[in-house]
Amino acid sequence: MNPYFDIILRSSAVYLFMFFAIRVFGRKELSQLNTADIILILLISNSVQNAMVGSNSSLSAGLVAALVLFSLNLIVKKAVFKSKDFRDLVLQKPEILIHDGVIDFKILAKLEITSNELEEVIRE
Repeated sequence: MNPYFDIILRSSAVYLFMFFAIRVFGRKELSQLNTADIILILLISNSVQNAMVGSNSSLSAGLVAALVLFSLNLIVKKAVFKSKDFRDLVLQKPEILIHDGVIDFKILAKLEITSNELEEVIRE
């Protein structure tokens, strides 16, 4: 098999796995990531690197893997923009956290957002 085709398949599989894993295990907006979230992202990226390129550690293999990831991300963004069904599947439904000046603590608990995190975002 063509080594670059193998990298394309591996990178695509890793992207799809990560996409659905983040969807299942929950996610926050990038601006709301804490130190533990960033450490997790760095560790995951390091752990899946070999899964994408295998034993091929050449520059071209890394660039092919990166190109595949950027391309898949662009495809997902366009699909989210064009398809309401896909958007509903992929994106979380917005929740109202404060209504008429009153914080809804049930929604905060459901979304696993602390009142401190909410207050921090309000101050921004």
